Amino acid sequence: MGSRYLDIAATPSVRAAQAHYGSAAQWARFGERGASEEGMPSQRLGPPELAYIAGRDGFYLASVSETGWPYVQYRGGPAGFLKPVDEATLGFADFRGNRQYITTGNVRANDRVSLFLMDYAHRQRLKIFGHMRLVDATDEPALAARLAMPDYSGRIERLALITVEAFDWNCPQHITPRFTQAELEVVLEPVRDEIAKLRQENERLRRALAAREAGPTDGTG
Repeated sequence: MGSRYLDIAATPSVRAAQAHYGSAAQWARFGERGASEEGMPSQRLGPPELAYIAGRDGFYLASVSETGWPYVQYRGGPAGFLKPVDEATLGFADFRGNRQYITTGNVRANDRVSLFLMDYAHRQRLKIFGHMRLVDATDEPALAARLAMPDYSGRIERLALITVEAFDWNCPQHITPRFTQAELEVVLEPVRDEIAKLRQENERLRRALAAREAGPTDGTG
């Protein structure tokens, strides 16, 4: 658990829960500053995190409404559509969807967001705390071009920019392995090749057996 991440997450009520369930000593050195972000240096995503993010084709994004209700939505696209903009910022092109604009409205009132990036096949997950701002794509055409996915159909309405405050890698416990179609294709390709070879060999043996059963012909009719 990254200290910066838990320093933000470990509010007094969280520390009380840890004490109640017997894990206070385990996390005693974290959360002393609670949810305050002032004077705390932000975490910087390193090569392992950036490589992991580049391989993701979706993530879960949480925001909070003005009435205090959390809202979670799934953002999907081609692998790598969530991109590093600079050493402290991630960005993605926000395509037109059902036009409810719940996340859009939430972050304009409270820019704090949480991201969950899952790799079900390898049972990994990366959690990110950040501050999110939205920019109309027409106001930043150069950035829009940078964040666009050329082979992906969809109308870009906004650009989402997330300043990373902290991140944490979770343990694989209780993550059920699941595979995307692309991941299955990689796994199944050698199996399909082997099946094709077996079919060819089976057909060769069938022809050889048929020829043997027919026996030699003497041409006398």
